[in-house]
Amino acid sequence: MTPMALATADVPLAAGSRDPGAPEPASRDTATGHVTASRLVYFSSTSENTARFVRKLGIDAARIPLHAREPGLVATEPYVLVLPTYGGTGGDGSVPKQVIRFLNDPRNRRQLRGVIGAGNTNFGDNYCMAGDIIAAKCQVPHLYRFELMGTPEDVRRVQQGLEEFWTRLSQTQK
Repeated sequence: MTPMALATADVPLAAGSRDPGAPEPASRDTATGHVTASRLVYFSSTSENTARFVRKLGIDAARIPLHAREPGLVATEPYVLVLPTYGGTGGDGSVPKQVIRFLNDPRNRRQLRGVIGAGNTNFGDNYCMAGDIIAAKCQVPHLYRFELMGTPEDVRRVQQGLEEFWTRLSQTQK
Protein backbone atom coordinates (compact mmCIF):
# COMPACT_ATOMS: atom_id res chain seq x y z
CA MET A 1 0.00 0.00 0.00
CA THR A 2 1.42 3.37 -1.03
CA PRO A 3 0.91 6.10 1.60
CA MET A 4 -0.99 9.22 0.66
CA ALA A 5 1.19 12.24 -0.07
CA LEU A 6 0.18 14.96 2.38
CA ALA A 7 2.20 18.14 2.37
CA THR A 8 3.28 19.86 5.55
CA ALA A 9 3.08 23.39 4.14
CA ASP A 10 -0.01 25.37 3.16
CA VAL A 11 -1.21 24.47 -0.31
CA PRO A 12 -4.22 25.78 -2.21
CA LEU A 13 -7.48 24.24 -1.10
CA ALA A 14 -9.64 22.18 -3.39
CA ALA A 15 -12.74 24.02 -4.48
CA GLY A 16 -15.63 23.92 -1.98
CA SER A 17 -19.30 23.10 -2.29
CA ARG A 18 -22.21 21.86 -0.30
CA ASP A 19 -24.66 19.15 -1.14
CA PRO A 20 -27.92 21.05 -1.81
CA GLY A 21 -29.98 18.28 -0.17
CA ALA A 22 -27.96 18.20 3.06
CA PRO A 23 -29.00 20.11 6.19
CA GLU A 24 -27.65 23.67 6.34
CA PRO A 25 -24.27 23.64 8.13
CA ALA A 26 -22.96 25.98 10.77
CA SER A 27 -20.79 27.76 8.23
CA ARG A 28 -20.16 30.93 6.30
CA ASP A 29 -18.65 32.06 3.02
CA THR A 30 -15.59 34.28 3.05
CA ALA A 31 -13.39 35.82 0.39
CA THR A 32 -11.09 32.80 0.73
CA GLY A 33 -13.83 30.19 0.48
CA HIS A 34 -16.38 28.33 2.53
CA VAL A 35 -15.72 28.07 6.28
CA THR A 36 -17.50 25.34 8.25
CA ALA A 37 -17.90 24.36 11.89
CA SER A 38 -19.73 21.14 10.94
CA ARG A 39 -18.74 18.02 12.86
CA LEU A 40 -19.12 15.96 9.70
CA VAL A 41 -17.23 16.73 6.49
CA TYR A 42 -17.59 14.47 3.46
CA PHE A 43 -16.58 13.99 -0.13
CA SER A 44 -18.86 12.43 -2.71
CA SER A 45 -18.11 11.78 -6.36
CA THR A 46 -20.63 12.30 -9.15
CA SER A 47 -22.19 8.92 -8.25
CA GLU A 48 -23.55 10.70 -5.13
CA ASN A 49 -23.46 7.46 -3.09
CA THR A 50 -21.64 9.06 -0.15
CA ALA A 51 -23.86 12.17 -0.35
CA ARG A 52 -26.99 10.00 -0.17
CA PHE A 53 -25.63 8.23 2.90
CA VAL A 54 -24.78 11.51 4.64
CA ARG A 55 -28.27 12.92 3.87
CA LYS A 56 -29.81 9.85 5.53
CA LEU A 57 -27.87 10.65 8.72
CA GLY A 58 -29.88 13.87 9.03
CA ILE A 59 -27.05 15.78 10.70
CA ASP A 60 -25.20 18.96 9.79
CA ALA A 61 -22.51 18.19 7.20
CA ALA A 62 -20.23 20.11 4.86
CA ARG A 63 -19.18 18.77 1.48
CA ILE A 64 -15.66 18.90 0.12
CA PRO A 65 -16.09 20.36 -3.36
CA LEU A 66 -16.01 18.20 -6.43
CA HIS A 67 -14.64 20.86 -8.80
CA ALA A 68 -11.63 23.16 -8.40
CA ARG A 69 -13.61 26.14 -9.74
CA GLU A 70 -15.77 26.18 -6.57
CA PRO A 71 -14.75 28.04 -3.37
CA GLY A 72 -12.46 26.16 -0.98
CA LEU A 73 -13.60 24.59 2.29
CA VAL A 74 -11.92 25.27 5.64
CA ALA A 75 -12.91 23.38 8.82
CA THR A 76 -12.75 25.56 11.93
CA GLU A 77 -13.87 22.90 14.43
CA PRO A 78 -13.09 19.20 14.99
CA TYR A 79 -14.82 16.91 12.50
CA VAL A 80 -15.14 13.33 11.26
CA LEU A 81 -14.43 12.78 7.55
CA VAL A 82 -16.62 10.51 5.39
CA LEU A 83 -15.07 9.49 2.08
CA PRO A 84 -15.30 6.84 -0.65
CA THR A 85 -12.45 4.72 -1.97
CA TYR A 86 -11.64 5.18 -5.65
CA GLY A 87 -10.75 2.26 -7.88
CA GLY A 88 -10.21 -1.27 -6.75
CA THR A 89 -6.49 -1.62 -7.20
CA GLY A 90 -5.36 -0.24 -3.84
CA GLY A 91 -2.65 2.25 -3.01
CA ASP A 92 -2.24 5.12 -5.46
CA GLY A 93 -5.54 6.62 -6.53
CA SER A 94 -7.60 5.16 -3.67
CA VAL A 95 -7.97 8.53 -1.93
CA PRO A 96 -9.86 11.11 -4.03
CA LYS A 97 -7.61 14.01 -5.10
CA GLN A 98 -10.12 16.48 -3.68
CA VAL A 99 -9.71 14.92 -0.22
CA ILE A 100 -5.92 15.03 -0.51
CA ARG A 101 -6.08 18.75 -1.39
CA PHE A 102 -8.47 19.39 1.52
CA LEU A 103 -6.21 17.59 4.02
CA ASN A 104 -3.07 19.23 2.64
CA ASP A 105 -4.33 22.40 4.30
CA PRO A 106 -2.90 22.16 7.85
CA ARG A 107 -6.01 23.89 9.25
CA ASN A 108 -8.19 21.06 7.97
CA ARG A 109 -5.79 18.27 8.89
CA ARG A 110 -5.43 19.65 12.44
CA GLN A 111 -9.23 19.45 13.03
CA LEU A 112 -9.64 15.85 11.77
CA ARG A 113 -10.70 13.48 14.58
CA GLY A 114 -11.84 10.33 12.77
CA VAL A 115 -12.71 8.73 9.42
CA ILE A 116 -15.71 6.83 8.08
CA GLY A 117 -15.00 4.92 4.88
CA ALA A 118 -17.35 4.09 2.03
CA GLY A 119 -16.51 1.39 -0.45
CA ASN A 120 -17.51 -1.59 -2.51
CA THR A 121 -16.93 -5.11 -1.19
CA ASN A 122 -16.28 -6.22 -4.79
CA PHE A 123 -12.83 -4.68 -4.29
CA GLY A 124 -11.95 -7.31 -1.67
CA ASP A 125 -8.97 -6.29 0.49
CA ASN A 126 -9.18 -2.78 -0.96
CA TYR A 127 -12.67 -2.24 0.52
CA CYS A 128 -12.67 1.22 2.19
CA MET A 129 -8.91 1.50 1.70
CA ALA A 130 -9.08 5.32 1.44
CA GLY A 131 -10.33 5.41 5.04
CA ASP A 132 -7.48 3.14 6.14
CA ILE A 133 -4.91 5.34 4.38
CA ILE A 134 -6.24 8.61 5.84
CA ALA A 135 -6.58 7.12 9.34
CA ALA A 136 -2.99 5.85 9.29
CA LYS A 137 -1.48 8.97 7.73
CA CYS A 138 -3.36 11.41 10.01
CA GLN A 139 -3.23 9.16 13.11
CA VAL A 140 -6.99 9.15 13.73
CA PRO A 141 -9.37 6.19 14.14
CA HIS A 142 -11.15 4.58 11.19
CA LEU A 143 -14.52 4.58 12.94
CA TYR A 144 -16.78 2.72 10.51
CA ARG A 145 -17.03 1.22 7.02
CA PHE A 146 -20.13 0.97 4.85
CA GLU A 147 -20.84 -0.28 1.35
CA LEU A 148 -22.03 2.03 -1.44
CA MET A 149 -24.99 4.06 -0.03
CA GLY A 150 -25.15 2.12 3.24
CA THR A 151 -28.07 0.23 4.75
CA PRO A 152 -30.60 1.49 7.32
CA GLU A 153 -28.53 -0.42 9.91
CA ASP A 154 -25.38 1.45 8.81
CA VAL A 155 -27.22 4.77 9.20
CA ARG A 156 -28.39 3.86 12.70
CA ARG A 157 -24.93 2.66 13.75
CA VAL A 158 -23.19 5.77 12.43
CA GLN A 159 -25.72 8.12 14.05
CA GLN A 160 -25.30 6.37 17.40
CA GLY A 161 -21.55 5.94 16.98
CA LEU A 162 -20.96 9.61 16.18
CA GLU A 163 -23.00 10.69 19.19
CA GLU A 164 -20.96 8.39 21.46
CA PHE A 165 -17.68 9.42 19.80
CA TRP A 166 -18.26 13.15 20.34
CA THR A 167 -19.43 12.56 23.93
CA ARG A 168 -16.29 10.53 24.74
CA LEU A 169 -14.06 13.06 23.02
CA SER A 170 -15.57 15.97 24.95
CA GLN A 171 -15.08 14.11 28.24
CA THR A 172 -11.40 13.41 27.54
CA GLN A 173 -10.73 17.06 26.67
CA LYS A 174 -11.94 18.42 30.04
